[in-house]
Amino acid sequence: MEKRQLLEDIEKLLSFDGNDTEINPNYLKYFTIDELISIKKELEKKYANMVEDNLEWMQQFKKQ
Repeated sequence: MEKRQLLEDIEKLLSFDGNDTEINPNYLKYFTIDELISIKKELEKKYANMVEDNLEWMQQFKKQ
C-alpha cells in the first residue's frame, strides 16, 4: 500500500463525524509506511469501539 492511499484512509477515519479532515500531504515524507499503517489500525480500533459503545447505549431504548 502506498503512503498517499494510507493518508486518504486515515482522513476518512478522522472524518467519521461528517466533517472533512484533510492532512497536509507534506507530512507523508515524515512518516514511514509502517507508521501510517499503525495509525490507521489504531483509528480503526477506536472507531469500532465507539460504534460498539453507541450500540450498547442504544440498546437500553429498545422495546422489550
